[in-house]
Amino acid sequence: MQNLGDSTIKNQVSVNQQSAPLLQLLLQQAATLGLGVSKHATGCTVVDAGINHLGSDEAGRLIAEICMGGLGTAELRADARFSGFNQAVFVSSSQPVLACLASQYAGWALSYEKFFALGSGPARALAQREDLFKELAYIDNADSTCLVLETDKIPPVQVIEKIVRDTKVAVENLTIILTPTSSIAGVVQIVGRVLEVAMHKAHALHFPLENIVSGQGLAVLPPVSQDFITGMGRTNDAILFGGHVDLQVRCSDEAAAKLAQQLPSCASKDYGKTFAEVFKFYEMDFYKIDPMLFSPAQVRVTNLDTGNVFEAGQLDADLINLSFS
Repeated sequence: MQNLGDSTIKNQVSVNQQSAPLLQLLLQQAATLGLGVSKHATGCTVVDAGINHLGSDEAGRLIAEICMGGLGTAELRADARFSGFNQAVFVSSSQPVLACLASQYAGWALSYEKFFALGSGPARALAQREDLFKELAYIDNADSTCLVLETDKIPPVQVIEKIVRDTKVAVENLTIILTPTSSIAGVVQIVGRVLEVAMHKAHALHFPLENIVSGQGLAVLPPVSQDFITGMGRTNDAILFGGHVDLQVRCSDEAAAKLAQQLPSCASKDYGKTFAEVFKFYEMDFYKIDPMLFSPAQVRVTNLDTGNVFEAGQLDADLINLSFS
């Protein structure tokens, strides 16, 4: 992948500063949004978005925007594409590289003894714990930050202390948002990663990220499941079989057409079964799954330099019905 270069995005905008007002709104409206707010033993703020508090669709929508570093919007929309499942999450960003890869991507692995969670959101850009940031040449600076964890457990003291050390913010200026996969807010914010999944696959395909100008994504919203495996399967399938992404790029038509052909989930060797079935086939080993599977079902790539449009992939109602039912 080509380096974006310091002059392109380094310190151009701060995902932490851009997302701070959204975080404040989330905290101020916590009761209305069905969230619990408490102080961790370390002194950081913990937002319970689905463990002991019910949460809400609107909470998940707002958390998705926080995850995108304030550089993208998320909306809940009516969706008539799949019979019986009529709600979707729509996301859009005019800075998708920063919004999706420098913030929203769940790339920070945090563990201690039996606790494990992947961290996403603007705190990643402060911690710089992933090689991805060297490729992006993006460094953020802020006095306060937020991290979203897909977990149903309160992080232990040791994990919070690690986050504080790596982000170099005072513990009282750290907010941790907990969004279990089996929660309303958790489902919305995961499905709200439909554009991020496309951006991550474009990166894996070595498409020059500096050539992606903007992007939008739409993915059907699945029913919430109290079973973790079912919940994880449905949220993945919502994107793999019910996700559509539009990317606006500047490049040759040949490169745009190649991206469109390689980007959809159907280009993967593991395509054709629900995610839960694939996961079980690989004996619950997430890392044995073809990484090229994680992508939207359908894509449209518009070359702004030529005006030509390239489309590939297809929605799969049968697999959506099988997964969601």
